[in-house]
Amino acid sequence: MQERRKEPRKNLMSYSQVFDVHDGSLLGYLGDLTSFGAMVISDMKLDTGRLTTISIQLPELEGVSETSINLPVRIVWCKQDLSPEYFNVGLEFQTMTDKQRKIVEAVVENYEFRRQNPSYPPHPNELSANE
Repeated sequence: MQERRKEPRKNLMSYSQVFDVHDGSLLGYLGDLTSFGAMVISDMKLDTGRLTTISIQLPELEGVSETSINLPVRIVWCKQDLSPEYFNVGLEFQTMTDKQRKIVEAVVENYEFRRQNPSYPPHPNELSANE
């Protein structure tokens, strides 16, 4: 399947709560985030194609006084997680102000889980092949 993502996913170290603004229910926890959308880990299956507004509870961010951000979204996909009691839900942001975009970018910048490649010494077989 061809990847249609406009921006690479950023897995987060801060699993912020995500609520449905219309009924106040907890949709789940933020799994990854870009300026185009998010993936939420939920304990319920959500209907794809549905439009709603979410509220993401923000982690502590320097220079940001807001504790949450509300964004209109479309539920793009919903798939069962590796743990069968959970679902991964893809959300596409419908509109976003410049201020909201800066907040999302600050969350990604400050809470992205960075996987660093270990710097192992070369294997002895690799040394002899290069000589």
